[in-house]
Amino acid sequence: MARPMKWRKVCCLPERSKFGPLDSEPAPPEPIVMTIDEYEAVRLIDFEDFTQEECAEQMGVARSTVQGIYAQARKKIAEALVNGRVLLIEGGEYQLCEGPGDGCGRGCHRRRQKRDHRGGW
Repeated sequence: MARPMKWRKVCCLPERSKFGPLDSEPAPPEPIVMTIDEYEAVRLIDFEDFTQEECAEQMGVARSTVQGIYAQARKKIAEALVNGRVLLIEGGEYQLCEGPGDGCGRGCHRRRQKRDHRGGW
């Protein structure tokens, strides 16, 4: 019997989900698709300065799972930059968190969004 899928906890969807070269060809090649959970791993590790272990805890998965997700995400980013391809962020195996009370910690983007809308802390 197969193991049940473990959803990756994600704090928010990206504000922008399509990136690419400004001088693209009339018929650009197929876009590269980065999943929402790959985006979340990059956001937590590279933007929020989490360790892979902290990222794994935040996303509710094993550290080895985060290592794989993060490696795939970085490969896709590199492919888009080096070869001038469009990068789309969509899909994946994720579940949105309910905010800081849902076990989310310092990297919860929902907490930051609420704080920013009230004028900061």
